[in-house]
Amino acid sequence: MRPDQVGRIASIGLAASTIILAAFGYASLGFGAALVGETKQISLQPRNAPGTDALKALYRRPATIPFPKDNPYTPEKAALGKKLYFDTRLSVTSAQSCGSCHSPSFGWGDGLAVGVGYGMQKLGRRSPTVVNAAWGGIFMWDGRLATLEEQALGPIQAAGEMNMPLDQLMKRLGSIPEYKPLFVKVFPEEGMTPKTLAKAIATYERTVVSERAPFDAWIEGDEKAISEEAKRGFAVFNVKAQCAACHEGWNFTNDGFQDIGLPSQDVGRAQFVPGVIKMEHAFKTPGLREIARRAPYMHDGSLATLEQVVEHYDHGGVDRPSRSDLMRPLGLTVQEKSDLVAFLRSLTSNLAPTAAPVLPR
Repeated sequence: MRPDQVGRIASIGLAASTIILAAFGYASLGFGAALVGETKQISLQPRNAPGTDALKALYRRPATIPFPKDNPYTPEKAALGKKLYFDTRLSVTSAQSCGSCHSPSFGWGDGLAVGVGYGMQKLGRRSPTVVNAAWGGIFMWDGRLATLEEQALGPIQAAGEMNMPLDQLMKRLGSIPEYKPLFVKVFPEEGMTPKTLAKAIATYERTVVSERAPFDAWIEGDEKAISEEAKRGFAVFNVKAQCAACHEGWNFTNDGFQDIGLPSQDVGRAQFVPGVIKMEHAFKTPGLREIARRAPYMHDGSLATLEQVVEHYDHGGVDRPSRSDLMRPLGLTVQEKSDLVAFLRSLTSNLAPTAAPVLPR
């Protein structure tokens, strides 16, 4: 499903994204709990894992992109959002755009261990991808923003990132003659405001969707689409390694928060839900689509390769009270580790090139 196929757009309920936990019999951090920072008792063993065909059904791509009722899709709005997304004039120095840290050239990230913000200062966390953000239930590594519209304005205003006060930004955009008519056309009753700016950028971000990967062809019946190694890795992912307890559904995330035992002092989600031990050092579970293009990995960019990621999970990470109950030594064999990496690579598609927009003058 490509951004130019959004004519079939309709709202999709997010509740369906949690069905894999029930199918496996896992009791993990659920979607609702992820939003409030609560925890649930976790079963450490899968029960009666379904067969391959049943598993495949849990990962089928949706036919449409979900857009919120208060910000429905229009081609004109997405086109305006794309211009804003790639316009460096949204930063105080006119040196950075949204696309600087979330670039199509790097799987819609930036390829760096941690982001770089205002004054070329390193940030504390890696720039997350915006691929499939339309299905997100909560945003930022620590979940501090509830919607893509809020996320669109957050980095623009953040002193360490684009450092652009909104009042100053609106004056700058107002001085660019070609922007105002575009806003009036898309938002005839509101015009050019911070709210409509956020709506436009969020609409474009929702059209950034991963394309059909070899894995998708396999679950649709093409047995030759992925290797035998990747097929075995799919089984490891869902059963022995229990990756699917958090990386569930077609986008491979439940938007929950877990401490996976990285040796980091960053408290993560605990900053917003203090007093919940399991939220200390907990970060949002990222989706896995286009994962081979998105190195390095983890919230701090501390793991350079997928092989290192698998080794980390196999060893269980740092043992501390906040560490997720799912994190423990897995005892994977060398072959199982290799199979698991092969499966993860099958989630990467041949993304179509993204043309840079002509910017208003």
